Amino acid sequence: MTPATTLEKSNGEDGSGGHGGPDGRSGPDDRLVHRSLPRRLMSRPELGSVVGAAAVFIFFSVAADSFLQWSSFGTVLYAASTIGIMAVPVALLMIGGEFDLSTGVMVTSSALVSSMFSYQMTANVWAGVAVSLLVTLAIGFFNGFLLTRTKLPSFIITLGTFLMLTGLNLGFTKLISGTVSTKSIADMEGFSSARVLFASHLTIGDIDLKVTILWWAALVAVATWVLLRTRAGNWIFAVGGGADAARAVGVPVVRTKIGLYMAVAFCAWISGQHLLFSFDVVQSGEGVGNEFLYIIAAVIGGCLMTGGYGSAIGSAVGAFIFGMTSKGIVYAQWNPDWFKFFLGAMLLLATLLNAWVRKRAEATA
Repeated sequence: MTPATTLEKSNGEDGSGGHGGPDGRSGPDDRLVHRSLPRRLMSRPELGSVVGAAAVFIFFSVAADSFLQWSSFGTVLYAASTIGIMAVPVALLMIGGEFDLSTGVMVTSSALVSSMFSYQMTANVWAGVAVSLLVTLAIGFFNGFLLTRTKLPSFIITLGTFLMLTGLNLGFTKLISGTVSTKSIADMEGFSSARVLFASHLTIGDIDLKVTILWWAALVAVATWVLLRTRAGNWIFAVGGGADAARAVGVPVVRTKIGLYMAVAFCAWISGQHLLFSFDVVQSGEGVGNEFLYIIAAVIGGCLMTGGYGSAIGSAVGAFIFGMTSKGIVYAQWNPDWFKFFLGAMLLLATLLNAWVRKRAEATA
């Protein structure tokens, strides 16, 4: 619900503040009316994805014996985290009513800048990491600023950024390195400490937990807190519900949208550093097509394509479904060519289920 809608409901059409009865006497505040647990659950945008995640888990538990092993659980979580880190800001951006088609290649751009700056300048790896952060945030600012200044659809803006970054990634890498991949920076100063932050792992019993899982959990927690407990979260929902109505009640629409695109860029920087410090070299053509995986995870998690509805937790569940499906097919020893089919089927089913859940929630509100 947007602040504009909330304002209308609280004031009432008759100017009575929304709490007066037909005879003008004060009535109970709608916000204090108790709602049953089933009704509260039906209003949650991630409900459909949780049901879908349970179904996928049960399915692969039966289809693949090794799926229930603790070691497999760590692998599933890692696969989910590589998508989930980006699915979180993409979900917030979609709640705000916008898209970003440049996210996949932006991750690669972030890794390339870190690697090539460190190698060419023979600098401490951390210098390259810092420069990469600045460059990546600048890309996010560019997307948001151009969107708000030109009023063009975000699809067009970010499609253009996607194409430009794809060309820059390949062109600069071949110009500087002479090949389509960067040089190894594994022997450079600062590499070991940077790897600890971006690409280390922790073994607990039979579970091998990658540090990306911790990054993912932290981002989900922060994003959920922002959406549900801060003024910025209200602004995001308001902008997604209707930019003109949000602006009319004082929401800083331009600042909110630029901030969302910079949040996407920040998470792309995290993913890019993980890519670099996991393998110490980067292929310039990586990342193309991943933007759709991030959007799919957000949509499966309950985000509407029209904006104004969704949650960060839902995007995490959507990414977890992706991890279970991608690794479950391997553990079941099926042909991995079927993965895209399952992903597309889940997207359609999740969209239909989310639409049904939202209609039921609105009907019982």
